[in-house]
Amino acid sequence: MAMGKYSRVDGKKASNYCSTISVVVFVALCLVGAWMFMSSSVSVQNSDSSSQEKVNDVNRVAGENNSKQFEDSAGDLPDDAIKEDGNTVDSRSDGQSDVHEDQNVTEKESEVTVEDNKDEKTESKNMVEESQDEKTESKNMGEENQDEKTESQEEPKTETEKDEKTEDRESNSGDGESNSEAGEMPAQGDETNKSEQTESEESSGENKSELEEGEKNLDSGESANENNQDGATENNVDSQENDQTSIEILPAGAQSELLNETNTQNGAWSTQVVESLKEKISQQSSISKDQNVHAWKLCNVTAGPDYVPCLDNWYVIRRLSSTKHYEHRERHCPQEAPTCLVSIPEGYRRSIKWPKSRDKIWYYNVPHTKLAEVKGHQNWVKVTGEYLTFPGGGTQFKHGALHYIDFIQDSHPDIAWGKRTRVILDVGCGVASFGGYLFERDVLAMSFAPKDEHEAQVQFALERGIPAMLAVMGTKRLPFPSSVFDVVHCARCRVPWHVEGGKLLLELNRVLRPGGYFVWSATPVYQKLPEDVGIWKAMSKLTKSMCWDLVVIKKDKLNGVGAAIFRKPTSNDCYNKRPQNEPPLCKESDDPNAAWNVPLEACMHKVPVDASVRGSRWPEQWPRRLEKPPYWLNSQVGVYGKAAPEDFAADYGHWKNVVSQSYLNGMGINWSSVRNIMDMRAVYGGFAAALKDLKVWVMNVVPIDSADTLPIIYERGLFGMYHDWCESFNTYPRTYDLLHADHLFSSLTKRCNLVAVIAEVDRILRPEGNLIVRDNVEIIGEIESLAKSLNWDIRMIYSKDNEGLLCVHKTMWRPTEPETITSAII
Repeated sequence: MAMGKYSRVDGKKASNYCSTISVVVFVALCLVGAWMFMSSSVSVQNSDSSSQEKVNDVNRVAGENNSKQFEDSAGDLPDDAIKEDGNTVDSRSDGQSDVHEDQNVTEKESEVTVEDNKDEKTESKNMVEESQDEKTESKNMGEENQDEKTESQEEPKTETEKDEKTEDRESNSGDGESNSEAGEMPAQGDETNKSEQTESEESSGENKSELEEGEKNLDSGESANENNQDGATENNVDSQENDQTSIEILPAGAQSELLNETNTQNGAWSTQVVESLKEKISQQSSISKDQNVHAWKLCNVTAGPDYVPCLDNWYVIRRLSSTKHYEHRERHCPQEAPTCLVSIPEGYRRSIKWPKSRDKIWYYNVPHTKLAEVKGHQNWVKVTGEYLTFPGGGTQFKHGALHYIDFIQDSHPDIAWGKRTRVILDVGCGVASFGGYLFERDVLAMSFAPKDEHEAQVQFALERGIPAMLAVMGTKRLPFPSSVFDVVHCARCRVPWHVEGGKLLLELNRVLRPGGYFVWSATPVYQKLPEDVGIWKAMSKLTKSMCWDLVVIKKDKLNGVGAAIFRKPTSNDCYNKRPQNEPPLCKESDDPNAAWNVPLEACMHKVPVDASVRGSRWPEQWPRRLEKPPYWLNSQVGVYGKAAPEDFAADYGHWKNVVSQSYLNGMGINWSSVRNIMDMRAVYGGFAAALKDLKVWVMNVVPIDSADTLPIIYERGLFGMYHDWCESFNTYPRTYDLLHADHLFSSLTKRCNLVAVIAEVDRILRPEGNLIVRDNVEIIGEIESLAKSLNWDIRMIYSKDNEGLLCVHKTMWRPTEPETITSAII
C-alpha cells in the first residue's frame, strides 16, 4: 500500500517538510499582520467584541493580581478569573518566563494581535493535526532556534517580536533581547511600558501599584497565561524548561511573594479582609527573610550554658576600681547586646512538671554539685542518682520550710499569710525553698540572690519552678517601686545591714509597704557571741532611728534559731520627733519610685498620709485585691485614656477573655507543662491576673520606657520588676516556659537591636517553651522570620485590622553546630 507523504513511516522526511511549511506560513502571517497593523490606526477600536472582552478579562485578572500582590488591598482572585485560567498554578511559572519577552509591548498591540492570531492559531493547529506529531515538531522548531519557543506558546506575540524572531531564524543567531534579565528593559520601551501600565489601570479599575516594574511583569505574565490557554496540552513539552527559566529570571523575593500569593488563594480564611491581612504578614515575612537573615552563632564565653551577659562581663569586672560594695556582682552590660546563642548543657531534658519539680530536678539540667557538698547537711540540695533533690530545708530551717513559715506567723499572727500578706521579698534566698513552700499559703515571694560562690543557687530555684532573680544589695536601688512589699524576709542573708549609716537597710525601707514587716532570722538575734552581740546593738540603734517598731523576738526550738520582726511606721510622727535627723529624710525632689540604675542614698522617704495617695492605706485582702481597682487610682487617667478605674476594669476583662477564649485553647500550648511565665510588657498585670487559677507564676516586667504601672501590679497582689529590653535580663538561661510580649517589639525597634532582643528571648526561654507575640503585622512578620531561622515551630499566626498574633514553640534542636562557635562580646 502506498504511503502518504505525511505518514509516520517516513517520520523524518515528514517532520522536515512540516517544519519548512510551518516556517513559510508563519513568516507570511507575520508579514500580513505587520501590514494590517501599519495600514490601519483604528484597528484597535474595531476589534471583535468577543476578543475585546477576552483581553479585558485578562487585564482585569492581571490588575487584581497586581493589587493584591503589591498593595494592601483586600480580596481573593474572582471566581470567573480562576475559571478562565484553568491552568492557573501550573502556568504561573510559564507566565513569569514570558514576562521578559513582553516588556516592550503595549496592551493595545496585544489587543490587535489577539484577533490577528486567531487564524494563525487555527492554521497551526491544523498543521499539527495533519502531521500528528506536534511534540516532534515543537522539538525540531526549538533545535532550529534556541530563542524561539513552540508555536503554541509564542503565537500571541506582537508583530515586533515576530519580526525579531524571523530575523533570528534567517541569521540563526539571537540579538539577546528575548533573553533579557528581570528588570532589564530597552530604553525605547519606556513609553510603551507606561502605556501598558495605564491600560492595566483602566481595565482593572485599581490604583497604580507601588512597585511599577512588578506590575508590568505581572500584567504581561497574566496575558501570556491567557494566550497559553488554547495550548495547555502542548505546554507539557516545555513546562520544566519554563519553570527553570522563571527561577533564574525572577528575583528570590519576588518569587517568594508569588508563592505566598498562591498559598493565600488556597487559604481557609473566612473573609477577604482577614485573608488580605494574612497575605501582608506573609509578604513581610518574605521580605524579612531577605533583610534579616542572621547567621546564628554560639556564645564563646567562660560561663558556657550559664551565661548571663550583664553579670558575666569580665572585661569590665576585671577593671573595676573597687569591689567593696559588691560592684562585681552588679550589672555591667556589654556596649552592644550579644546576638549569639547560649549553648544547652549536654544531657539536658525537659524540666519536671510542678509540683514534683519543687522536690527534684534533672541533674544534667543544672549540673552543679558544689552547693550539695557545702550545704547538703542543711538540707538545701542533695545529689540522688540522675536527680538533684531538695528536702525543703535551709540554713535557718533544717527541718523544713513549712514549719518555719508557720513559726513566723505564730510569732506574730498579724502577718496572716495569704490574706494580709500576699507579696514578699526574700533577700539572699539560697535555693528559694522558703518561697517555694509559701505557695501553699497563697503567698508570692520575689526571691533574689547574687551570682556568687553559692554555685547556681538561683538557677536551682528557677529550675524547680520557684520565682527568683539574680540581684545584689550593692550600690544601686533594687528594680522595684517604693512601698510595694508586704513583708521583707532575710534568713542568714549575709547582708551587713548596719554599716555605712544603714544604707542597705534603708533600701529595704524604701520598698517595704508602710505597716509592713521585716523578718530577720540571723545569729545576732539569738546568739551571744561577741560579734553577734555587736551587730545586734548596731541593728537595734539603726532600726530605732528609722522608727521601726520591734514587734517580737521569738525562738524556734525545733530548728534552734530565732527571728526578730520589725514593723515600718504608717505615719511621719516618729520622724518629726527624732532628736537627731539620722538617718536623714530624703529631699522632696527625690522620687522614691525611681529605681532603674539609681545610686543608693542613706536617707528615708516620708510616709504618705494623704488618703488619696498610694501607701496611705493597706490593700484589700487577697484575693479581693486582685480584681478591685486600687483606691488611689480615682484621681488619675489610665494608660488607654479613660479614667484609671475604668481602664483597669476594661484591661482585666480583656485579658480574661483573651486567655480563656484564645490562649488556653487555640495556641497549641500544653499548659500542664507551663510553670514559669514572664509578661515582657505588663501594663496593669491583667494577663497575669487572668491566669490566677492555674498553677503558674508570672514575672510582670514594666519596660523603663513604658508607663510606670508596676505599683498597680503589686497592689493587686502580683509582682514584677523594671527592665530595659535593650539589655540582658538578670536571670539564668532556660528560665521561663512561656514568654508573653504584647506590643513590646514594635516599641523597641527604634532604639534596640531586634536580633539581640530575640537572642535574649532565646536565652531565657526553655527548650520546648513558647513565645506569644501580639503586635502589628510588620513586627509579626519579622519575629516569624527570626523564629524560623532559630528552627522554632510556628504554632499559630493570626491577623485582623493590621494587628497580628503569633505563637512560636522553641525546639530542643539548636540552629548551630559546635564548629560554628564564635567570640561574643564579654
